[in-house]
Amino acid sequence: MQTIHIKPPSSGSGPGNGEPSEQGPGKDLFPLLTGVAVAVATIGAVLALTDSASPLRGPFTLFFLLAAPAVAVGAALRGLEPFGRIVTSVAAAVALDLLVAQGMLATHRWSVRGGVVAVTLISSLILLLVLMPVLVRRQRRRTARRRTS
Repeated sequence: MQTIHIKPPSSGSGPGNGEPSEQGPGKDLFPLLTGVAVAVATIGAVLALTDSASPLRGPFTLFFLLAAPAVAVGAALRGLEPFGRIVTSVAAAVALDLLVAQGMLATHRWSVRGGVVAVTLISSLILLLVLMPVLVRRQRRRTARRRTS
């Protein structure tokens, strides 16, 4: 059997010198789409809370009401495969929205602003509970390093 030797690239080679990059065309697209999704969700929440008469209020607010809990639940489901994580987090977001609406209707406190605030608070609480152990571990490592140095 013959071994194929791969010559390492010279120091002057790379994407800036006419050679193709190792990342590919879709690698830079994910952060851009994430930023757009965050902006749309934020605009939707602001439009709902300010009671704006914009035609974008409905779709953007709906996007916020689905995206905020889905991201929070998705962060908690790190162990699942990507497709299962997406399906589960979207289903949990719909269930959370329905529970908030049902609770507000049962207590005769229904309002769009109240629903957006409730979903925001619950999603933030879920995300905080998921990120708290990570932050505590990071703080312990930092403290342990200071003691050993």
